[in-house]
Amino acid sequence: MQPQDFVHLHLHSEYSLSDGIIRIEDLIDRSSEYKFPAVALTDLTNLFGLVKFYRIAREKGIKPIVGCEIRLIKDEGSNGAPFVLLVKNKKGYTNLTKLVSKAYIEGQETGNPLVKIEWLADYSEGLIALSGGQNGHIGQALLLKNNNLAKKRVDYFKNIYGDDFFIEVQRIGREDEEQYNLSAINLAEELAIPIVATNDVRFLRPIDPDDESPSDFEAHEARVCIQKGEILSNSTRKKEYLEDQYFSSGEEMIKKFSDIPEAIENTVLISKKCNLELELGEFYLPDFEVPGEITTKDHLREKAKEGLKARLEEISKSVNSYAVDEKIYMERLDYELNMICKLGFEGYFLIVADFVNWAQRNEIPVGPGRGSGAGSITAYALGITAIDPIKYDLLFERFLNPDRVSNPDFDIDFCMEGRGRVLDYVTEKYGKDSVAQISTRGTMAAKMVIRDVVRTLGKPVFFANQLTEAIPDVLGISLKEAYKDKEFKAVIDSSEDSKEVFEMSLKLEGLSRSVGTHAAGVVIAPTALTDFTPLFLD
Repeated sequence: MQPQDFVHLHLHSEYSLSDGIIRIEDLIDRSSEYKFPAVALTDLTNLFGLVKFYRIAREKGIKPIVGCEIRLIKDEGSNGAPFVLLVKNKKGYTNLTKLVSKAYIEGQETGNPLVKIEWLADYSEGLIALSGGQNGHIGQALLLKNNNLAKKRVDYFKNIYGDDFFIEVQRIGREDEEQYNLSAINLAEELAIPIVATNDVRFLRPIDPDDESPSDFEAHEARVCIQKGEILSNSTRKKEYLEDQYFSSGEEMIKKFSDIPEAIENTVLISKKCNLELELGEFYLPDFEVPGEITTKDHLREKAKEGLKARLEEISKSVNSYAVDEKIYMERLDYELNMICKLGFEGYFLIVADFVNWAQRNEIPVGPGRGSGAGSITAYALGITAIDPIKYDLLFERFLNPDRVSNPDFDIDFCMEGRGRVLDYVTEKYGKDSVAQISTRGTMAAKMVIRDVVRTLGKPVFFANQLTEAIPDVLGISLKEAYKDKEFKAVIDSSEDSKEVFEMSLKLEGLSRSVGTHAAGVVIAPTALTDFTPLFLD
């Protein structure tokens, strides 16, 4: 067997939030170094890292296997058991997005997103399932020595996923692990179910006894404690992770499972089944309903010309009126409309004009327009902006340029008190399933990560203040950059405690820490949003 005859199929990155410290770039670099043909990303009940993972893996010639570890519940009130789903194709991707979305929208009874076992059958097409190892539902039954229950659970999953269901085995040093593995292998052989080896990966590198800086395992333990609000040195805290949960090489995994080579071979078999093709960089706009038999292009032209005539009349009647040449205005409008319709953005303009005009009609203050969008006379005519671009010699090409086509972008300011009403209007018009706010990712920035590390190492608050106050007051400064500053360097080098905090903070800086809601960004899809992306409910 060659090192490339193994593929990691169960792995958490920094995007799992509650655990995992692997950065996507480092994961792909390491995969390339190990000559892995493919690698899976199976973060806990989310696909936050999907696009970045997919892009970088493709660029490096490594097949990205998109997946997710979900928490599967059979009975109400439980915290769920791990169950890994891997995407085979576009249908599988859509089914996974729907399952993850349901976990947040309907499955948060205990505060954690959980997937009810009865949901699986409706969203199984295009997915491969791994049993979750000894902590999964089958594993729990086997460790209770209840073979009949284990068989029933295998049959249940087998009926849903057919040949795409695998019993997962691991050798990372958990208690009762070999007892589980032996029982699982015997059960798999009896029921003709394939087995697959995983390493339940949470961090990248093994412990190096010659390296005095914090290991990946130690940094991961700190990250888990930060998320749980625990003290790292607390002897009573529950320790769920092991030193062997690193991104092992192919040689290491083949050696670990030399007695059951089919568990290794099946990792490659599974990877060959997973062939998701995503269309990145494509824009999908919702359909804007136009009256009668008229086309969207003709409707835009009609509305824009009516609007421009009204604007010119306003100018002439205004106390601050100025001379206008109607021919110049109409020629500019025709030029813009031809360009907008040629590039296929007529629906975009109508959609934006619709909710801006609704806000204006309903006495919700709207800003006059910022950025390059103010250079469009079409936007001015439709009421999207309130600035005459010809009077101020503003260029349309800064907004929409045929030589550098990019999606047009209007900067629109709504009154804070009325913004929610605009969102409600858009949601009602395009459908609740098609409209959502954008989520944002909070990261462990320099000052925050030092405070987190100080707290989880059990050191006093004043110590955190002393370290963070020495960081130069520069927006977005990293710890490495801060260390070049003499004052900060002196504080760090002044004691072993300071060095310990600094080195641990360096390992964790920039990792994903939380999910929030974007202050203004809203997505409107032409169909259900779950046809494109999972939904997150705070």
